[in-house]
Amino acid sequence: MKKLYKIAILLIALTFLTTYIPQEPNIFLEKKSVIFKLQNIKIINNYLIKTSEIEAKLNNIYNKNIFTIRRNDIEKPLKVINFLERIEVKKKYPNTIIIKVYETKPVAILFKQNEKFILDSSSNLIIFDNKILIGDFPRIFGESAENEFMNFFNELENNNFPKKRIKKYYYFQIGRWDIQLFNDQIIKFPSNKTGEAILRSIKLLSREDFKSYNIIDLRIHGKIVVE
Repeated sequence: MKKLYKIAILLIALTFLTTYIPQEPNIFLEKKSVIFKLQNIKIINNYLIKTSEIEAKLNNIYNKNIFTIRRNDIEKPLKVINFLERIEVKKKYPNTIIIKVYETKPVAILFKQNEKFILDSSSNLIIFDNKILIGDFPRIFGESAENEFMNFFNELENNNFPKKRIKKYYYFQIGRWDIQLFNDQIIKFPSNKTGEAILRSIKLLSREDFKSYNIIDLRIHGKIVVE
């Protein structure tokens, strides 16, 4: 009889332990959920992009649990922002996310189909806004010039051409460029062996006897034609 009594007591105790859920852990989880809600987004290293523009795109992640916010939740809404190249994201617990912004740079003003655009260092075309650009930027002309410009621009840079002297770039469909300097002197480059022509042009521009010419034509390899 005593044995049956003990078994009954054990069964009751087991049932109680497996069905009873204490209230304190629930209170702890609720407190934890409140503590780790995202309250602050700190934007750093941005110059062209307004902080308010980034914050507006991320409005839907406020008050979410910071542990559940993924990188894509931040990156995806920001992809439409002009001049944004990439971001670095750091979570600062309990309730802050820090976003470090890396921007592209405006390089030139491009004219396309009677419209005016800013061309950035990633070859993106951005509707022109004179509030963005400070200082003088060169002008680019020519069909599909935006697709080829950065290659030519980088060649000039790699060969130490004095780019600040350039006022306008003209692109031709055969794959070559002319540049017009601020003194209105024009240099015509070939469609191939462009690097060699750039180095030659730098030497010619340093010569006194070439300062009086309006056009320096380097399109024919090994020859210099001037006007």
